[in-house]
Amino acid sequence: MSGGTIARGHLVGQRAWIRMATERLAADYSRSADTHLIRLDARRTSDVPIYLKDESAHPSGSLKHRLARSLFLYGIVNGMIREGRPVIEASSGSTAISEAYFASLVDVPYIAVVPANTAVKKIAAIEFYGGRVETVDSAAHLDRRCTELAAQWDGHFIDQFTYAERATDWRGNNNIAESLFAQMAREHHPIPDWVVVGAGTGGTSATIGRYIRYRPELVTHTRLCVVDPQGSAYFPAFKDSNPRAVGASSGIVEGIGRPRV
Repeated sequence: MSGGTIARGHLVGQRAWIRMATERLAADYSRSADTHLIRLDARRTSDVPIYLKDESAHPSGSLKHRLARSLFLYGIVNGMIREGRPVIEASSGSTAISEAYFASLVDVPYIAVVPANTAVKKIAAIEFYGGRVETVDSAAHLDRRCTELAAQWDGHFIDQFTYAERATDWRGNNNIAESLFAQMAREHHPIPDWVVVGAGTGGTSATIGRYIRYRPELVTHTRLCVVDPQGSAYFPAFKDSNPRAVGASSGIVEGIGRPRV
């Protein structure tokens, strides 16, 4: 068999895998309903209507399900995620759970690099979907270890911090902002005064903030409150308009608070 024949056969095989993987991602999207927007009983809280967006209802049980699907689709169509090659991620747990779910769906190995203090339940959820978990002592070492593993195994560091903005269309594409405001449309007050978000990776707040500015009926009325624990990098970044601000990971709430923006 000539080298050209081998190359063509390999290309055909890769295209068949890409078709299989993208079809499975599309099927997952088709059978996944939107998550609930729950209105709290005002009589039990205050006179202010309060709504909670429940992202835990996704198939993987993680609020990062939407992002993980987009990251996998982006990686596959750009040739970075390949058949039989591992996908590696730095995560505090939630993103890794959803990514392990999608890695299992498209049949590629998955390695999650997580801080040593990650909850046992999160590690168990990653392993339930067939993922392998490696711990590091400090969150500051997550990216370096992922880069090392990607080089060692000829895999792809899926890197939510780098690729999330490219993989997800903040104007639509089933993102959380579009879903949230569409579900508010028939409420007595369809345009909220405030949207309150905790800063995990910062991606959810960035998506909602851009969407508010994008929609003329929202930009003059709706404000965004980002809750960030003491020591995290996001507060000084917002306060001083400094995307290079640094901080320390917070132990107050797992997954909330980051050493870098």
